[in-house]
Amino acid sequence: MKKRQRLQMASWAMAVMLLLSACAGGGAGTTSNTAGETGSGGESGAAPAGKTTISYWTPFSGGDGEFMTQMIEKFNAENQEIQVEQLANPAGDYYTKLQTAIASDQAPDLMVLHSSRMPQFVPSGFVTPLDDLAAEAQLDWGEFNPTILDSTIYDEKHYSIPLDTHAIVMYYNKEHLEKAGVLDDKGNPVYDQSPEGFTEFLTKIKNAVPADVAPLAQPDVRIDSYWMFWGFYNQLTDGGQFYDDNGKAALNNPQALEALEYVDSLYKSGLIPPKINDAVKLFQDKRAAVLITGVWSTGAFESVDGLDFGVVPMPQIYDQPATWGDSHTLALPKHGTEDPAKQKAALIFAKWLADNGELWAKAGHIPSVTKVLESQAFKDMPYRSDYAESADFVKYWPRNEKQGQVNDNIVKEFEKMMANKQDPQTTLEKANAVIDKTTGK
Repeated sequence: MKKRQRLQMASWAMAVMLLLSACAGGGAGTTSNTAGETGSGGESGAAPAGKTTISYWTPFSGGDGEFMTQMIEKFNAENQEIQVEQLANPAGDYYTKLQTAIASDQAPDLMVLHSSRMPQFVPSGFVTPLDDLAAEAQLDWGEFNPTILDSTIYDEKHYSIPLDTHAIVMYYNKEHLEKAGVLDDKGNPVYDQSPEGFTEFLTKIKNAVPADVAPLAQPDVRIDSYWMFWGFYNQLTDGGQFYDDNGKAALNNPQALEALEYVDSLYKSGLIPPKINDAVKLFQDKRAAVLITGVWSTGAFESVDGLDFGVVPMPQIYDQPATWGDSHTLALPKHGTEDPAKQKAALIFAKWLADNGELWAKAGHIPSVTKVLESQAFKDMPYRSDYAESADFVKYWPRNEKQGQVNDNIVKEFEKMMANKQDPQTTLEKANAVIDKTTGK
């Protein structure tokens, strides 16, 4: 990190120092509940004598939090040399707290770091490269899905261990699709792999289901349509460009326009009904035939009584398969003085999490380790194998330290388009302008 940036970070770090101390007991060694799942009071007892204790920060809650807590408890019960103590932070301010903790040298020993957040952390010197430490922890990079692994590599160095990918996929209500005659004899959706073919598929559904059932349920606010656009855009040959070689906005181009016009057509035609806020609940209530959203919804859907659904990868309507996705990865934060024993213990635990990815897959995520996908335990799980191939063609956001802010601003332009306040061409023009304004280009 540049010296000026370090000074700026340190100055505002003090503003939340007391909060961090209260939450984390001064840094390493204190744990808190994950979604209220561990013991009363949220504190774990002291590690048994002879064990190396490591602190582990996560942003998980709900189902994700429950499954991660179960994995930690299993590891602690099985391991004689390492004790993992977790602090589950609210997702909304997780990265702010994490940056502050690192800048003030109160970082945990291990942290969850989304691939999309790595551009904020790696160039700033907040993350420890792993190549020199990997051998001692018996890490074999060849065991990971190469597409997922690539999202953790900067300047040919490994900076984190990928745990999963969580991509957007297509869920469908079998009852509604059967009524529309768009299922094959195996219960899979049938449509021609083209924009016209997918539109025809949704039109058949619209004509067959009750008027209060959405052919495709998508919100007209927030990020969902942007995810869908990114998937379709990357399916086009020469699609997916976001910045040019000089870092300036390059999103206003023919391929992006083609993909965005298609997304817009789904809203304008009513195949996506207007004013949908909670598309997931609509699907759970059997009032949506199709839903394109993240794999993290799988666990919620399979717990709904009487919901007969299926799931497949993101619809391919252009030249090649592609979908939006991100990954949870496991990284070592930088400390003023590193503790080799804790670093080794943290990597051993991180490797164990990845190697036991079938436990994490219960949350719906696609494990990063190839042998996990090939295991009988994973294959025996319903639904997950039906979309696991998405890991091979997931498309991450571009690497830019301000990409989160860029995305937030572009979503606002998409919302204007879906509210009929501007057309797709204007939306891309304004998106280009907001990209350069946000990044300072």
